[in-house]
Amino acid sequence: MSAPAGDDSSENGPDAPPDDPAPEDVTAPAAAPALPDGPAASPLTVGGTVCPAGARTHVQMPVGRLATETWLSVPVEIVRGTRPGPCVWLTAAIHGDELNGVEVIRRVLAKIACDTLRGTVLAVPIVNVFGFNARSRYLPDRRDLNRSFPGSPHGSLASQLAHLLMTEIVAHADVGLDLHTGSDHRFNLPQIRANLEDAETLRLAEAFHAPITMHSGVRDGSLRAAATALGKPVLLYEAGEPQRFNGECIEVGVRGALNVLRALDMLPPRSEQAKAKRPESPEPSIRVPSSVWVRAKRSGIFRPIANLGERVAKGDRLGGIADAFGRNRSALKAPFDGVVIARANNPLVHRGDGVVHLGRVTEEGGSEKAEGGGDGMG
Repeated sequence: MSAPAGDDSSENGPDAPPDDPAPEDVTAPAAAPALPDGPAASPLTVGGTVCPAGARTHVQMPVGRLATETWLSVPVEIVRGTRPGPCVWLTAAIHGDELNGVEVIRRVLAKIACDTLRGTVLAVPIVNVFGFNARSRYLPDRRDLNRSFPGSPHGSLASQLAHLLMTEIVAHADVGLDLHTGSDHRFNLPQIRANLEDAETLRLAEAFHAPITMHSGVRDGSLRAAATALGKPVLLYEAGEPQRFNGECIEVGVRGALNVLRALDMLPPRSEQAKAKRPESPEPSIRVPSSVWVRAKRSGIFRPIANLGERVAKGDRLGGIADAFGRNRSALKAPFDGVVIARANNPLVHRGDGVVHLGRVTEEGGSEKAEGGGDGMG
């Protein structure tokens, strides 16, 4: 796949010169005696560090220096079970200001034990370390990392970081779960976006059991597109807003990620005691085949009517746009029967802005074919 527009593949990156080695990777001591690698537990090396079976290994993958000569590294935790099984990657903060996934991964790791895990979990809670530290969606050169995959070892900074993730993480894994939030003052109802036409992807999406499960085509340059090209199923979890921890979105993400690991037979089933303490959600996941951003027809102040998760009929008012005095009103109406899956938080809108994200459903709760979107604005 070619580099995204504006990506100079001949641009030199911030590699350290041969006589100036990168900082050493740090490996945490195993919580239990590591099993010897062999046919039942094949060797795994991430970032130059050997990760033994039956242990947790922490690796820092250097990605470059700041102008102050300070190294920045991508933190990775590799959890390997005592028994062989699938390998799953968990990634968050590909956009540096999208924080919910960082906390989702922390909580998931806290619930995984090597002695009960089958297979391997590769956890990368902060992919875009540059944007994360700068509280920015982008890399320092304003490139979007999720439009830079599969990347190149000799391209832009974004391209090099994408290449590092593909070669050191994705290449080892069988399945991926990529965690995002809404962008640019938008709040996403918790939802899974995936290729629901693939049987295994659909099975895992149903196991995740988000409030919304949406079929979504891949977007060129995204991690999901690059991994899909390698034949790896990927679930994209979108929930909440940037620069915030949203409690319910985090809880849904944690439950969903653990459900996926159970569906892959990597974790034991929930105990009856656990089910009694926290029952599974009785609400079915709403299947959405496609979605559309309903856009402002004029500039002004948006006042919402329809809430996130609310079902609306064609012609229902989603909100209104007017001036500061409430004059010159313009109604925002649903173009079809659907469910509100995202909404702009900032009431100040310009003509053409995406204000309400509407997922398409039929009156009976099923789905109908319609125009589809990519990975959206998250």
